[in-house]
Amino acid sequence: MQASGPKPEPTSPEVRSLPFQWNLLAWAALVGTLTGLAVVGFHELLGFINNFLYGPFIEWLLAVGRASSTTSPVELATIELPPVVDQGGTPLKALLQLGLGGIGLLTSPPPAPPEPATIALPASFDWLELWPVVVVPTLGGLAVGLLRWLGGTIGPGLASLMAMADGALEAAPRLPLLRLVAASLSLGSGASLGPEGPSVESGANLGLWVGWKARLSPQSQKALVAAGVAAGLAAGFKAPIAGVFFAFEGSFSAIPGRPSLRAVLVAAVASTLVTQLCLGDAPILRLPAYEVRSLLELPLYLGLGVLASLMSWLLVSLMAAGRGPRMQALVDRLPPGLAPALGGAAVGGMALAFPQVLGVGYDTIEALLGSDGGIPLLTLLALIGVKLLATAVSNASGFVGGGFAPSLFLGAVLGSCYGQLLGEGWLHLPVAEPPAYAMVGMAAVLAGSARAPLTALLLLFELTHDIRIVLPLMAAAGLSAALVERWQGFRDPGLLGPDPLEEERRERLAQLSVAEALEPWRPPVLMAELPAAEALALLIEAHGHCLIVQEQGAAVGLVTLADLQRALSGAIASGRSPLRLIDCLRTDLVWLPLSARLDQLEDQLTPEGLRQIPIFEMPEHGAGYLPQGLPSAGLPITSLRGVASRDGMARALAARFRLQPSDRELTSASATGSA
Repeated sequence: MQASGPKPEPTSPEVRSLPFQWNLLAWAALVGTLTGLAVVGFHELLGFINNFLYGPFIEWLLAVGRASSTTSPVELATIELPPVVDQGGTPLKALLQLGLGGIGLLTSPPPAPPEPATIALPASFDWLELWPVVVVPTLGGLAVGLLRWLGGTIGPGLASLMAMADGALEAAPRLPLLRLVAASLSLGSGASLGPEGPSVESGANLGLWVGWKARLSPQSQKALVAAGVAAGLAAGFKAPIAGVFFAFEGSFSAIPGRPSLRAVLVAAVASTLVTQLCLGDAPILRLPAYEVRSLLELPLYLGLGVLASLMSWLLVSLMAAGRGPRMQALVDRLPPGLAPALGGAAVGGMALAFPQVLGVGYDTIEALLGSDGGIPLLTLLALIGVKLLATAVSNASGFVGGGFAPSLFLGAVLGSCYGQLLGEGWLHLPVAEPPAYAMVGMAAVLAGSARAPLTALLLLFELTHDIRIVLPLMAAAGLSAALVERWQGFRDPGLLGPDPLEEERRERLAQLSVAEALEPWRPPVLMAELPAAEALALLIEAHGHCLIVQEQGAAVGLVTLADLQRALSGAIASGRSPLRLIDCLRTDLVWLPLSARLDQLEDQLTPEGLRQIPIFEMPEHGAGYLPQGLPSAGLPITSLRGVASRDGMARALAARFRLQPSDRELTSASATGSA
């Protein structure tokens, strides 16, 4: 007998999927809120430390120094520390307020356009007034070094976090308290780095920590790491759109899919809302209106993009060298705290001549953008060299900070130099004033350094709110990022150099030859003129999933089973004539020589989410070279040695490390992207 009563309505697939979607979005909102609160606390602590060290503390040091020649030691002990006054600025502003402006500092522009500033060396140094500038970064470095020694690791970097979420490394997320305190001490005492790096990495660590505690799936954990990245950048710059794009544009990202995009959007909105409620909605940089003289200037911005790519390459190379194994081995030999103290002393010594290198440098950027070419060109060129050296020393010695602010600083100075050369400084062309080129230079150097042209473009657009700047930004930022990628390859060491955990994993991959990842079967080799339907039948009969297309005895491409099915379905639906096999090629051939290593195989597979690539016995063009497309001499079919795949890489790792229990986590190292 059938039960009476209303029948329950069937649940549609869309309704069944809602709990998962809402669950992920709720976790993303939590990550964004926590990241926003962390960034707010970070900025408040950074401001307090900066104002204290370069305010009351320096005044006390100066009082001690002046009194030492006329006062007894007993009287010195009675000197009271002046109260902390919120000066609302960085070390540059504080130094100006303390009367150390004999060095000729750039000043921040008031709301009205300021008079052109001049950087000039003083005729004679008053060492009694200048010695605290060296002492404060030295003491800050000592404090940071001891804090890192006592507190241990400050947490993994972005690449390691993604590998942890994917299972390639053992999950070890850290709450960002130690990282943010160390970054506050570093930047507050004058380290030549930026606050955005700690904000982004803190958000990513919070994302993985939340996903790990909630026992979410690896895909959801990766989504929350990306959500934390977006939240950190959005809160740090008060630029949510740029934060969303950076989460998907960064080289660490491997999180395609609509659920991840929604999670990233929610986190960016939540963190920006928290930051604006707590810190206000004033932009982090006050940029002037962008000036346009003529659309014919656009080719000149391409020249700026070329120069910016060189600057980006130099900055990233210096920071990677500072975090490289040789330099870090030297640093590790020193007593705890000594390396950052020496680095702080070096930065303080540079600040005796160029105080602009101290701290984040946003005040100098605003001063550059507020001056119409009044700063001597040679002074700007010298400032570029000193800033590069100060940033490299700060990074290598163990200070904690990011690379976004140095990139923007160097881009502003480079663009100002370029604008002066085009205008009154040399060529006397009817172009815009140097601040216009400085703003575009900021985005171009950031795009090349971070490998994120869309992020840099949108960041400057969000700061200027001027649609006229978009076209020059696209030209310069896109060209800069493309050239840096051409010179350095697809692997990005990051603005702060290599990630130690990720580099260790990569070194172990580099120990294995790509020959160990070859599949036991050889792909069929078929003629380019063969009908696609016949090629599909042969591939199914061979139980394979890809084949090599040859023409005149040379390989011209790789076609997968999915490519054949897609092409034939489209031909049937449109009523086209029978397809040839060569018509089913969808991409340029990606391949490797037999002498390559597994780290190169990973670099070839990951960017485009490939499953396998063919291996040829061909001479290698150089260390780290990743071939794509057909070489000029062609790829003879007789040199084909097989196909290397993600599964083959996992088997090679398992076979090599199965007797080493400490390395078992490496058996899943191939899972770095969608198959």
